[in-house]
Amino acid sequence: MTPLVVGFDLDMTLIDSRPGVIASFDALNRALGTTIDGEAIAAHLGPTLESEMAAYFPADEIDAVCDRYREIYAELGPSGSSLLPGAAAAVASVREHSGMTLVITAKFEPNAHLCLAHVGIEVDHVIGWRHGPQKGETLLEHAAHVYVGDTLPDIEAAHLAGAHAIGVATGPVSADDLRTAGANTVMDTLDEFPAWLSTFTAS
Repeated sequence: MTPLVVGFDLDMTLIDSRPGVIASFDALNRALGTTIDGEAIAAHLGPTLESEMAAYFPADEIDAVCDRYREIYAELGPSGSSLLPGAAAAVASVREHSGMTLVITAKFEPNAHLCLAHVGIEVDHVIGWRHGPQKGETLLEHAAHVYVGDTLPDIEAAHLAGAHAIGVATGPVSADDLRTAGANTVMDTLDEFPAWLSTFTAS
């Protein structure tokens, strides 16, 4: 039998990273004298940092600003991250079914590792700097059976890879909107995931 492979998004799927994001943008604003609205960005995590900064900076400055933010986030972001309900149990349940776990995220990969270490979650692979269709390509590369995320691009990525798309309504998108977007399964929180996985693997 093919080993079970389950992918998870990171921000607002496994972890609530909003306080760390806000603190990092506050520090970036102090360093640069800017007025980036970190709270607004944190309220809809999912898009790439570069696309968010395009609203504040000319194109030739974006890469440098993003690099500076990521340096700051490495110091402030992980400590401002916390586990979302059911996240640890969801990851553990994949191992209980002899499965492999992936985290596929738009976040800078070293910072994703730091956040996971802070909240105490260990996964088999962390793949950063992936968004939208890039997540789908990575899911295909790892032959993932399931992908769990909180945004509409996460659902699209799962479908691109032929994986079972689970939408979890812990982020900016409602359960109804996740369902409308084509999520095969919708959960209010990952507390529901272990029981669902037992049924999925039995089928």
